[in-house]
Amino acid sequence: MPELTDIPQHALARLAGLRSQGHPDGVFTSDFSVNEFLLVRKAGFEPVGLCVGSCIYHVGFQMAGWGSSVELDVLSTAMYEARALAMERMRAEAQQMGADGIVGVRLTVKRLEWDSKVLEFVAIGTGIVHAKGHQGFKGPNGQPFTSALSGQDFWTLLQAGYRPLEMVMGSCVYHVARRGPFASLGSIGRNVELTNFSIALYEARELAMERMQLEATKASAEGVVGADLHEGSHGWSTHVIEFFAIGTAVVPIEGGSHPDQIPDPKLVLSVNS
Repeated sequence: MPELTDIPQHALARLAGLRSQGHPDGVFTSDFSVNEFLLVRKAGFEPVGLCVGSCIYHVGFQMAGWGSSVELDVLSTAMYEARALAMERMRAEAQQMGADGIVGVRLTVKRLEWDSKVLEFVAIGTGIVHAKGHQGFKGPNGQPFTSALSGQDFWTLLQAGYRPLEMVMGSCVYHVARRGPFASLGSIGRNVELTNFSIALYEARELAMERMQLEATKASAEGVVGADLHEGSHGWSTHVIEFFAIGTAVVPIEGGSHPDQIPDPKLVLSVNS
C-alpha cells in the first residue's frame, strides 16, 4: 500500500479538516446525490470525505506482427498497474480519514495532450464510516473496502444480507490481426462473418473478465456485482484495443438476512418528465 508520503501535503491538510470522531467541528465532503446520502445514512453509515487517487503513467511500446492476433502484455501490465496505483492512493486517503470503506468509486483514464504515451488515471469515491463503530465492514487485511456501487445499490445490497469487499478488475490490451488483401476482396458485397476479428475480440474480452474473476477468487468473495466491461484504444493504432473489466466483489454478512427475509420490490411510478 502506498505510504502517506505519496499523498500531497494539501491533500493531508484537507483530510485533517474532515468530520470525524476526533474532529466533530469538521465538515464531510461527498459526491453523493441527496438520495444516496440519505440511503447511506439509513444503512447506518456516515460520509466522511471524498477520497482521491491519481497516477500519471508513461505507457511503453510493444510491437506485434501485421497478421498476428496477440495480447500486448507490456501494455496490459501498464494499464493495470497504473489503475492499481490510483486506487491504492485513494484507499490510503480513506484509511487516513478513518473510513471503513469507499462507495461510488469512479475510475477514469485520460490521455494528456503533451505526450501521446502519457495517461492520467484517477480514482475517486466517498469514504464512509459505520455510525456505531461496527468493525465487520472492512475489506481484505483490515483495509477500507472499495466499491463502485451507488448509495442506493449499497443500501439494497446490505438489505439483502451482503456487503462489498473490494473492487476487482482485469485488463487486456490486444492487437487484432489485419486481413490480407485477398480475404478483403473475397468479402466485398457479401454478408459474411469476419471470423478473425470475432475470435480476437472474443479472446481479449474473456481474458479481461477471467482476470477480474480471479481477483474476486483471491479475495475470498462469493461473487461480483455491478460488473462492467469497457473498451478503448487510448490513442493507440487502429488495430490495438483494450478491454477492461471491473466490478464489486461481495460476501455475505455474518448473521445477515436470509433470502426469504428480503423485502419484495415495490412498483414506483416517476412523476418526473
